[in-house]
Amino acid sequence: MKAETHTQQTQRLKALRSYGILDTDFETEFDEIVELASAICGTPISVINLIDAERQWFKSEVGLGVRETPLETSICAHAILQDDFTEIEDTALDTRMADNPLCAGDTGLRFYAGALLKTPEGLPLGTLCVLDHRPRRLSSHQKNALRVLARQVMVQLELRRELEASRMFRLEVDHRVKNSLQSLSSLVRIQMRSLREPEAIAAIASVKSRVDAISTMHELLYKTERSSHIDLGQYLASICAQLSALAPPRLTIIPKLISIDVSSDQAVAVGTLVNELVLNAFKHAFPQGKAGLVSISLEAIGQGRVRVTSSDNGRGLELMPTAGSSGLGMKIAQLAAAELGTEITFSNNDPGLRVSFEFLPDSA
Repeated sequence: MKAETHTQQTQRLKALRSYGILDTDFETEFDEIVELASAICGTPISVINLIDAERQWFKSEVGLGVRETPLETSICAHAILQDDFTEIEDTALDTRMADNPLCAGDTGLRFYAGALLKTPEGLPLGTLCVLDHRPRRLSSHQKNALRVLARQVMVQLELRRELEASRMFRLEVDHRVKNSLQSLSSLVRIQMRSLREPEAIAAIASVKSRVDAISTMHELLYKTERSSHIDLGQYLASICAQLSALAPPRLTIIPKLISIDVSSDQAVAVGTLVNELVLNAFKHAFPQGKAGLVSISLEAIGQGRVRVTSSDNGRGLELMPTAGSSGLGMKIAQLAAAELGTEITFSNNDPGLRVSFEFLPDSA
């Protein structure tokens, strides 16, 4: 006979779906539990069984070879109506199983034992169960082991749910920060329209580019699955695209980047440095509207370290501000370099200027 509907069915199904476990792939953490349950209880079949609205679905199983079956034939659907543990020593003697085709015939299921999978609020989601084709009885030790393993299944489910909640919260924070930074960038852009002095316009443009750089980092964090690391190559590509939009006429930015994971803090520091170096080249390397190129490269140099280089074909080192400059841009660059634990190196590029720095990415 089909089991009755649970008295808290609506709440129970809502709780089940909150774990995001239905229709997911096999996972080692759960597969090992059913294997251990089968070995401890000496049964050919063991299942992590979740009772959905119209089916029973198996997160992991040993000895069945299927992922779901209808509720009409579900023994676990009866078990979730009981207390902590259900044992049916012989299904042939249980009236609930009298018309169950899974329990009929010489090869039918004759033994069932299941420990409830319960939420912290006490709602049953399903069972960790073991089955056999012959009548039998579990020892007290086996029953207790099954209960312990069922609790471990719930520990895994709770951990998954907490990790997902944490991930969604982080993404929401990053999304709101990114939106706030974009709003700030728009306000700065509006302010620029009212300015007439070249020095003021350059200063506001520099502020805007820094805000956009941080906004880009938050956008990448929002899109990535990793909580605190992003692809520096992808991040610098976005920075270069933003700087290209600010570039004077006849100046081109050429990115030469590879994929390297760094922490978000390091990405902000690198982005700040690249931003200042390129703006410095815009301002000083190409006087009187001279055409030119600015290249930004990211490369691995061995022992886990990476090098970032800004090079141009402008007027070179002698006429360019260096690390000793008192300008705001270079002070910002020096602070960013200090955050990376590195120093900025200036050299002639013949023609032009080459500026580089090296650092060791934080491990993910």
